[in-house]
Amino acid sequence: MNAQASDTQVLFEERDAGNGRCVAFAQLNAERALNALSRTMIDRLQAQLDAWAERDDIVCVVLHGAGEKAFCAGGDVIGLYQAMTNRGAAPSPEAEAFFAHEYRLDHRIHRYPKPVLCWGTGTVMGGGLGLMAGASHRVVTERSKIAMPEVTIGLFPDVGASWFLGRMPQRIGLFLGLTTTPMQPGDALWLGLGDYLVDSGQREAVFASLTELDWQGERRADDAVLARALRDFEDGAASDKARHESALFARQHSIARLTDAATVAEFHERLARQAETDDWFAHGAKAMAGASPLSLAVVHRQLAGDPKRSIEQVFQRELAMAVACTRRPDFAEGIRALLVDKDKNPQWSPATLDAVEEQQIAAHFELPDDYAQHPLADL
Repeated sequence: MNAQASDTQVLFEERDAGNGRCVAFAQLNAERALNALSRTMIDRLQAQLDAWAERDDIVCVVLHGAGEKAFCAGGDVIGLYQAMTNRGAAPSPEAEAFFAHEYRLDHRIHRYPKPVLCWGTGTVMGGGLGLMAGASHRVVTERSKIAMPEVTIGLFPDVGASWFLGRMPQRIGLFLGLTTTPMQPGDALWLGLGDYLVDSGQREAVFASLTELDWQGERRADDAVLARALRDFEDGAASDKARHESALFARQHSIARLTDAATVAEFHERLARQAETDDWFAHGAKAMAGASPLSLAVVHRQLAGDPKRSIEQVFQRELAMAVACTRRPDFAEGIRALLVDKDKNPQWSPATLDAVEEQQIAAHFELPDDYAQHPLADL
């Protein structure tokens, strides 16, 4: 076992797996902040993943979080709030660069040349799902609670969500993005955001077993080696039961009918009526009522369109959307109301869906003119 020195917010470790091979571990280590991603964590992960990718002795990378409460609850939005408000009405290069670096890291995981195991226990939200979605082998546990709640702070489901939400059946991804509805383990398994359901108490046993596997040093073979090992820890009956009890699966046809709406306002009206006869929909109706109207309109444009963009195109488009969000008031205002002052009374601009103008929506899908070139053009 070879523990490597690093910033304490993210810890790296390499464990001997025999035959000159190693399994690498990256642990998000900001437990009190539910392992939310800071810029420092993002950059250190990027550098270490790049280094491990070049080494023939590294056969697998494991991503996990400190503690039991969360794999990762998202990005460091308090830091983003400070970066944006420190600049007043001017653009914040620091905030805009955060998203560029985060998306580059997420893309790296999607295209990683070695198996990546993500242990997605506890809270997995926003940026945490961005890390998890690109991993080749994704474990959920009975503690997993997965969500994309960005519209409540004036943002949008990002970190590649256009890709993984956009490909869900029955427009469930659009429903999730607009309503912030959390996914349970069975939902994640059915929708393809999780691959294995393993008891959370098995984490250390799973990690220890990785050093005993017959790694081949060849990607396809090692994907199969890791998959078989994780199946050995999975309770197949519990996994099947979780899938069959998925609330999203049970309501997929109702969700499809709801998302047939031509506008966000129509969708919300239908959702509110649905909540009167099925309490399960009440969370989404309430979340939409308090969300940023402009964010809702942007998300509807983002996820109601063609889902067949490549992952590279997705991250490039989402960066333009994120930059636009940092340059309008709702993002900072949403963070202030929910997480800084915590008065839960955001003053959105515009204040209602009726007041949202087409040009405000369209402005989110092109980088501003002051960008000479796209920061992610090389993906």
